[in-house]
Amino acid sequence: MPMTITEKILALHAGVEKVSPGDLIEVKVDMALANDVTAPLAIETFRKIGTKRVFDNEKIVLVADHFVPNKDIQSAGQVKLMRVFAGQHEIKNYFEGGESGIEHVILPEKGLVLPGQLIIGADSHTCTYGALGTFSSGVGSTDLGAVMATGEIWLKVPPTIRMEYEGSLLPNVRGKDLILYTIGLLGVEGALYCALEFAGEVIKKLPMSQRFTMANMAVEAGGKNGIIEPDEITLAYVAERSSSKSLVLKGDIDAKYKKVVKIIVDKIEPQVAVPHSPANVHPVSEVGNVPLDQVFIGSCTNGWLEDLRDAAGILKGRRVARGLRLIIIPGSPWIYKKAIQEGIIEAFLDTGAVIGPPCCGPCLGGHMGILAEGERAISTTNRNFMGRMGHPKSEVYLSNPLVAAASAVLGRIGSPDEL
Repeated sequence: MPMTITEKILALHAGVEKVSPGDLIEVKVDMALANDVTAPLAIETFRKIGTKRVFDNEKIVLVADHFVPNKDIQSAGQVKLMRVFAGQHEIKNYFEGGESGIEHVILPEKGLVLPGQLIIGADSHTCTYGALGTFSSGVGSTDLGAVMATGEIWLKVPPTIRMEYEGSLLPNVRGKDLILYTIGLLGVEGALYCALEFAGEVIKKLPMSQRFTMANMAVEAGGKNGIIEPDEITLAYVAERSSSKSLVLKGDIDAKYKKVVKIIVDKIEPQVAVPHSPANVHPVSEVGNVPLDQVFIGSCTNGWLEDLRDAAGILKGRRVARGLRLIIIPGSPWIYKKAIQEGIIEAFLDTGAVIGPPCCGPCLGGHMGILAEGERAISTTNRNFMGRMGHPKSEVYLSNPLVAAASAVLGRIGSPDEL
């Protein structure tokens, strides 16, 4: 029976020859992930189950990244609880402080994610790893607590929507624009409990950083997972970071899809999602005059080294508009170090930016970039729901790093072409 790549990974981990959309299956998990926000409840659930040891101390990853450095007593307590649990169970992959960073950036970076794996995380953007040809999906903390005890989880096999991108990208267009355009096309529930498979000649030419961005935001269209079939770019990325053998799976030519959507990218310009939905998308040229109070460049969506290079290319030799805050957070210590070595951080500082330590902070309105009432921000993050980055009466706009950097100079939402 022909299957998609998502179906093949699920069948393999369920120990069956074939699966079809709608099947309920029990699968073995290659990695279980939680962070300082979601781990405490998962740990509580694990303890209630009564299991004395986690299913595999090398297949659980705990990352302190949401409220770190600890922003208050409560967040310090959450990290302490996670740290103590990691020590008790000898969790090999526990990351905090200088070893940490944004979870969905550091796990691929450290070679912990391989093609063909099945990864379950207590974070909705666990779907990021699909860029490497994995099945990765977010679940609730209580579900993750059960996974930490058993190493298994029940899943319903999702149908697959195949997105095919053809043509040539305009100069300032990136993977972020493709996924924003896609979410605008599908809507926030257009791929509800579906696998979003990204394919086509355009995808094959994208670097890994932009593939991660696209898979990261599959959930914003309601997707169960986002996925890209592994190719030479994928395998080269993995080979630099891991000596483990990759499992390269690809969908069958005659696999059945819920639907196939073809997108010609030639005329797609940089996209901006305006309040209060990632699906409320417009070309940057049609957004109008929107003055800004803050620009944030970072997050698991766009905190990659290539994103910082893009932003620095726009900002170098220019100054941030008076009265505007530009906050930049590299996705990991490694990215931070490389950005220092390449002169990127110096360029940011010279332009008037504030550089933060690798963490999720501003993206979820956690800390290091909270918006006040009536303030507007453009951000390279993944969500712009009401109150997402602060006050319920603030506004968040989403864009790629090039648009965000240009907007920081202009003092309003604008295109790099305007500079």
